[in-house]
Amino acid sequence: MCGIVGIYSHTPVAVDIYDSLIHLQHRGQDAAGILTCDERFHVKHGLGLVKEVFTAADIQQLHGGIGIGHSRYPTAGGYRLEDTQPMWMGSPRGIALAHNGNLTNYLELANEITHQKHRHLNSTTDSEVLLHLLAEGFEQHAYANDEDEVFFTQLCQAIQAIFARAQGSYSVVSTIIGKGLVVFRDPHGIRPLEWGERTRQSGQKDYIFASETTMFYSLDFQHQGDVQPGEVIFINRQGKMYRRVLEQQQFTPCIFEYVYFARPDAKLNNINVYHARERMGVHLAQHWHAQYPNCLPDVVIPAPFTSNTAAMAFANTLGVRYAEGLYKNPFIGRTFIMPNQQTRSRHVRYKLTPQRAEIENKKVMIIDDSIVRGTTSREIVKMIREYGAKEIYFASACPPIKYPCFYGIDMPSRKELIAAQHTQDEICRYLGADKLLYQDMHDLVRAVAGVQDAAAMQNPCMACMNGKYVCGNIDAAKMQAQEEQRLRSTS
Repeated sequence: MCGIVGIYSHTPVAVDIYDSLIHLQHRGQDAAGILTCDERFHVKHGLGLVKEVFTAADIQQLHGGIGIGHSRYPTAGGYRLEDTQPMWMGSPRGIALAHNGNLTNYLELANEITHQKHRHLNSTTDSEVLLHLLAEGFEQHAYANDEDEVFFTQLCQAIQAIFARAQGSYSVVSTIIGKGLVVFRDPHGIRPLEWGERTRQSGQKDYIFASETTMFYSLDFQHQGDVQPGEVIFINRQGKMYRRVLEQQQFTPCIFEYVYFARPDAKLNNINVYHARERMGVHLAQHWHAQYPNCLPDVVIPAPFTSNTAAMAFANTLGVRYAEGLYKNPFIGRTFIMPNQQTRSRHVRYKLTPQRAEIENKKVMIIDDSIVRGTTSREIVKMIREYGAKEIYFASACPPIKYPCFYGIDMPSRKELIAAQHTQDEICRYLGADKLLYQDMHDLVRAVAGVQDAAAMQNPCMACMNGKYVCGNIDAAKMQAQEEQRLRSTS
């Protein structure tokens, strides 16, 4: 999972790209990069947090009114500077690209590029493969007439070829020297991509495209909706927008975005994330009451921060006190996206401190957004127990995670997924809890869809929960190859 942003502006864009990456920092803490464009590319990459990568001097050197940015945590590729984005090449045009998602046929495409076409790949990331595919499309569909209308037709042909060859998830922002800003989204719409516009006093319009709407308010952009599945958008240098939906498969947006990754103030696929998490808490409380009608906790506390909203709704539904019984140090990163289990375990106690007054001699209900590996959940239960809880109940706002994700979330191996290896009773004992409850899968879909039954949730991607891979190209052999690829790239 990564954060991407692309902006077209009538003034220098680097500061807006930087501010956007700050708002997308929760989507990736491994690396960040900004590329801007005037008559050439201006690039700055680095490993670490956004504030660690860029200085004021760096931002001043990033010239131009068109730019793209990326905050990264890897599911394909390693922890190397060569794998940071945006990526660019100079031929057949100056093309730069940033990508959120994961190509499930990366190895096949990479082998074709290197062994059959004898081109060099500088990185181990599938984003560079997408860059080569886009460049190849321009080589095959080059026209003598390079007017913007003709160029857009050429661009659509190049991206249509990507749709035919690239399997998996990909939301992409790109810029092409001398032409403008390009945006496209895979035909299933698995990873989110939102857009907005900002009207200047002169009447001129600026445009933003990003993984979430979280920065729109602060940058004065008005949310205009989603980039549609299979859609291509091109903004030329004069600010004229061209749009075309090339291909649409069944719309299957990732439901785990609403469970964990997106910020609660975001709106994705026309669904408010905060309200979705609120409804998750309501449904979970109703399920708890049905299963344990005579067991009421004294206090409900969230595993902060992504589960706060669900925990508050859970408590309100049952008429139980809600309390922030765990203080979270905001300067410690998200353990789920840390590079290995040893690091995650160590950081749980670094970042969370129990509040004894809210725990001691109480029956404590802990609400977490999900249980993936179980490492963090077990440490939390242990800490609550050490602070004198009388009984500990644990509830997950998400159903059991049983299958690897191959579309951009770091759930690569069934061996690492506790629900893939153990029963609910076994998981409860491993966590050290007195009772354990998972969200019902149907209730999760209802919670995200809301009362209006959002169209995006008719067929969401829930592959990590039900094993149904929406692109239809994952079997046991592919699963094994993907797991081995990740082990090689991160070792």
